[in-house]
Amino acid sequence: MDILVCIGSSCHVRGSYSIMNELKSMITEKHLDSEVYIKPAFCLGYCKLGVTIKVDEQLVTGVTRENLTEVFDKYVLKKVD
Repeated sequence: MDILVCIGSSCHVRGSYSIMNELKSMITEKHLDSEVYIKPAFCLGYCKLGVTIKVDEQLVTGVTRENLTEVFDKYVLKKVD
């Protein structure tokens, strides 16, 4: 599974780097390093709705540190189990 995290200007201002680092920690914590890969992306086209991530082909907008656990559980853990 690939997770793209937008690091374009709008998402960057909204904390995309901390989202990316937190996702890396969650992946390591769940021992998913060999199944889930995080990559930066410069624009996923939803600047006003960022932080935007793409989990395989599923776009997820409005990702924040506050809802990241919920997003991770719904879009990552449910798909790898």
